[in-house]
Amino acid sequence: MSKASPEIKKYFAVLNDEVKRSYDLAAEAHKKNLDPDKIVPIPLAKNMAERVVGLISVVAPQVLETNITDRIMELEKEYGLLDWRVGFKIAEEVAKETFCKFKDKQEAIEIGIRVGFAYLTLGIVSAPLEGFIGIKIKKRKDGKEYFALQYAGPIRAAGGTASSVSVILSDYVRVKLGYAPYDPDETEINRYNAEVHDYHERITNLQYHPSDEEVKFMVSHLPVEVDGDPTEKFEVSNFKDLPRIETNLIRGGVALVLAEGLSQKTPKLWKRLSKWGKDFGLGHWDFLKDFLDLKDKLHAEEDDGKSEAGKDEKKTVKANNTFIMDLVAGRPILTHPLAVGGFRLRYGRTRVTGFSTCALHPATMIVLNKFIAIGTQIKTERPGKAATTTVCESLEGPIVRLNNGSVKQLKTDIEAKEVLKDVEEIVFLGDILFNYGDFSENGQDLVPAGYCHEWWALEVEKAIKNLYSEDEIKKASDLLEIDPEELKNFVEKPLYFSPDWNQSLTLSKKLKVPLHPDYTFYWKLVSGKDLLILMEWFNEGKVKIDEKGIKKIIFPYDEKIEKYKLAKKTLENLGVTHQLINKENLVLARKEANIFAFCLDFKDQKGLEGTKLTKELVENKDGLEVINYICDVEIRDKAGTFIGARMGRPEKAKMRKMTGSPQVMFPVGEEGDRMRSFQAALKVGKIRNTFPHFYCTKCKKEMIYSNCEECNNECEKKYHCRFCGDLEKETCRHGDANPFRTTDIDIKYYFNKAKERIGERLHPDLIKGVRGTSNKEHVMEHLSKGILRAKHNIYVNKDGTTRYDGTEMPITHFKPREIKTSVEKLKKLGYNKDVYGNEIENDDQIIEIKPQDVILPGFNSLEESGPQVLFRVANFIDELLVKFYGLKPFYNLESEEDLVGHLVIGLAPHISAGLIGRIIGFSETQGLLTHPMYHAGMRRDCDGDEAAVLLLMDALLNFSRQYLPERRGAKTMDAPLVLTSTLVPSEVDDQVHGMDVVWKYPLELYEAALEMKKPWEVLVDGKKIEQLGDRLETAAQYENFGYTHWVNNFNKGVLCSDYKTLPTMEAKLFGQMEIAQKVRAVDMDDVAKLVIQKHFLKDIKGNLRKFSMQQFRCVGCNTKFRRPPLSGKCHECKTGKIIFTISHGSVIKYLGHSMRLAEEYNFSPYLKQTLDLLQLNVEDVFGREKEKQAGLGDFIG
Repeated sequence: MSKASPEIKKYFAVLNDEVKRSYDLAAEAHKKNLDPDKIVPIPLAKNMAERVVGLISVVAPQVLETNITDRIMELEKEYGLLDWRVGFKIAEEVAKETFCKFKDKQEAIEIGIRVGFAYLTLGIVSAPLEGFIGIKIKKRKDGKEYFALQYAGPIRAAGGTASSVSVILSDYVRVKLGYAPYDPDETEINRYNAEVHDYHERITNLQYHPSDEEVKFMVSHLPVEVDGDPTEKFEVSNFKDLPRIETNLIRGGVALVLAEGLSQKTPKLWKRLSKWGKDFGLGHWDFLKDFLDLKDKLHAEEDDGKSEAGKDEKKTVKANNTFIMDLVAGRPILTHPLAVGGFRLRYGRTRVTGFSTCALHPATMIVLNKFIAIGTQIKTERPGKAATTTVCESLEGPIVRLNNGSVKQLKTDIEAKEVLKDVEEIVFLGDILFNYGDFSENGQDLVPAGYCHEWWALEVEKAIKNLYSEDEIKKASDLLEIDPEELKNFVEKPLYFSPDWNQSLTLSKKLKVPLHPDYTFYWKLVSGKDLLILMEWFNEGKVKIDEKGIKKIIFPYDEKIEKYKLAKKTLENLGVTHQLINKENLVLARKEANIFAFCLDFKDQKGLEGTKLTKELVENKDGLEVINYICDVEIRDKAGTFIGARMGRPEKAKMRKMTGSPQVMFPVGEEGDRMRSFQAALKVGKIRNTFPHFYCTKCKKEMIYSNCEECNNECEKKYHCRFCGDLEKETCRHGDANPFRTTDIDIKYYFNKAKERIGERLHPDLIKGVRGTSNKEHVMEHLSKGILRAKHNIYVNKDGTTRYDGTEMPITHFKPREIKTSVEKLKKLGYNKDVYGNEIENDDQIIEIKPQDVILPGFNSLEESGPQVLFRVANFIDELLVKFYGLKPFYNLESEEDLVGHLVIGLAPHISAGLIGRIIGFSETQGLLTHPMYHAGMRRDCDGDEAAVLLLMDALLNFSRQYLPERRGAKTMDAPLVLTSTLVPSEVDDQVHGMDVVWKYPLELYEAALEMKKPWEVLVDGKKIEQLGDRLETAAQYENFGYTHWVNNFNKGVLCSDYKTLPTMEAKLFGQMEIAQKVRAVDMDDVAKLVIQKHFLKDIKGNLRKFSMQQFRCVGCNTKFRRPPLSGKCHECKTGKIIFTISHGSVIKYLGHSMRLAEEYNFSPYLKQTLDLLQLNVEDVFGREKEKQAGLGDFIG
């Protein structure tokens, strides 16, 4: 086992004991022979090596009986854990049939590559089975043989690095087996180039779109061919009908491997190969160095327009508009790239952020009309492509202008709700919190942060240490005349404690540190000329003084006077809160008045009237430069960098349902009618479909189950040939026979027997099946399971289990009250001490979560919550065990709270290995909250993706590989083919290793960000900021994680996005445009243009094209027709009406919205003309819409 503390070892032992108990019971159930498998079909893997073998056994069962697992662990000792060379060596040895024999040499090579590839992808994802689909041995022009690697679309699941390494791994096997290198000709090279560009332009945007030169260079130097099956319906635009390329259709797998793999990940590949490539016979991959030089040269040419002098200039933050390029109608742009007033960057991590999750102030979520909720994905300008949102109350809230003209900063969600209806404009959106690790893992330059509390505290701490070498706080408190405890809090807990105005001045003057951020405006966002106009207005102000000093300043205001409007706009741009009284007077309260008095050096009315700025002083300067010139205390830039963002996917938490929402994997055929129900089939009395063929020798009866419904004995498997009929053997003179046949069955017999087996006299009003099975042998579930599922109102997935999906969100610490679990219950689960080492006594203490514990989504509104669904699943499992299997119940739940402590399997859509988790509570959000390493164990980060949980006993009893559809992408993906019981940090996705685990960031980080250094260049005493990767193979890898920003309650925020509750696209579009109008950092005209360009135009054109090529369907039985029958009636069900599959409404649904946007907003005349032409095309097909007569009341308004 991996290194861990005694407490964590005990925790894993408890989990494994419970897993064993579950497996033992499931094994008893499978012995009853009522399922396709006689043993539990999910092998348990203790480590990654076992996971690799378990995964590959799906296509090569013989590897299970070998010592490949031991050999992998030997190689890991030689080369190191997760070293690529381990995968290379094991691939070579398997291909040479060292461990077991294969059908032929080609199969041995394929399985060898799959094993090596599975090791590279941690034995979790299905890419080695369905992304890499084999090899072909092709002939070179000189007759020698070379490798053509076959890739398909699911290679995407492997990621760019792993997919590109699989090419090198395959080449290593080629070298070791003595095959020749690939010899592409010029036409083939051009074909690849065209194919990559076609995929990017016509199918989907590539993360990295290589240039012509890059693609051609890469393909011409590859020693193996990157080939594959066609994945798209479109042909390549050029270079078709080539002898060695078998298809003219676009091959998605090829494009992904070449572009997002080999071309994008070259630096990573060369970094490893440059060290040991020659030792492994891969010296010919030295061309990667030349490829990197080519990339640098191409990028240098792009920047050629810049002056030579610019090379020595200071680095600046550049806008990146990639995140708005795929805008979706109804999902608002929150801020344009680098737009002033957008999200201000703040460095830090809360206990529920990091690993591609950011935090906003709860008030920000509310003023954005609740479009952004906890768990909503936002597409971001930096540091990564996307992030999931959570809340953090210790950030700066939004600054808004109200309808009465007053400007206010919102500090709580309650305050935001009170003023929401009165918000006219959001001047500043507030902070967005990203952790250091996200910049580090994305390889992004650090960018300047706005001056904030924690930065100020670090400067105070440094100043004190520079003055005193020992007993610093005590001596500094004497100097500053501030209580030592209070001063200590300012330094150590800056987010909880801030100095008052007088203390702030004392600290700044005596310690020579900048003014505290609470008393700093956004000076850099205004120009010197703006300050000049402001000062002219200030000279008209009236200073009110009381015993404490300046109480307020009152200014005259009239919105009709331009200079007053400009001066007020400057105040807003500075982020200065103020009140507008009757639209006649503008009032600065005590705090703001005193800040201006200090910065502009006046103390009373006379001083204010005498304050002057000259044109010479302000010329070519920003406000910060001017104010630092005047003020005798340094003032830092509070703005820093603004981060562009738009809404991505809304948050999600719901039970998964397949098409038709079936409750059992049992075919109902056409007899099930439109609802696919057994009730409809029972009325017909039969079902005609493809069923397995079994025969009971005792009862002399044919069966569709492997167990006889009459005598409960095991049946014999029968076979069928369409020429010979029913057979006893697997083969006949026509070849392989099928273990299934298309036949009619008496559904009443099977239905009554199913009820009889489970002792149910009554059955639910609606029980739904599938139209037909699509697995290899048309294996199906027992109908009894469907009756019980319908009784408990749950639905089945393609593999026989019931899933609950939720948005992935990280958590490292929680409070008992946040997860609705009692302190007593948590103690039983092994939680004894809080994060400070104190015994757990109340529900407000902060506790560090254990690595495989899961907090279920408890939000219960639009969809049922996780506890509600899994409670019913548990009751279904208990009833199944008792009534179907004749065993004792397992869960015995009385309430949803009793789910706490039970085990689940975590599974992401693209993986094939489940991970054991333990339920410890329920949040109020729609997020699946668990440790970042748990998400990484499912090979995910938390950038808005979703994962599923299913009860462990549900999977062990009801899952079968034999149910999985026999088609690529469905046969192994999103299925628990193997199960990991213990999480090992070094064996999860290494992206999580970049997550920082410190309690506070050093001052060096903020200083490095000002210079835009790389994250790894931040060093403190020669050491970088501690990340999880620095703790691997130590006991600290599982616990004692730190975080920098506090969160009072992670449930405190918007829990459900308004995007999900708005009923129509029109309402969503209105909401999108309302936010664009409200947020100062958003350009409304640009939003309107992008909505039309990126969404509406594509949809209208696509549907208009499809309308003329569409199929027709029967409303009764859903049969599809290429051309409608002349009778106008369905010839299958004889009565059904034939209708369009694409209607007039679906073509024009966005046309009206587009025309309205074009009228209301100002953007490209070309785009407006394109819309006009499109409207003419639609009218050519459907005719003009009839004019409607309107009443006078409608006309007036």
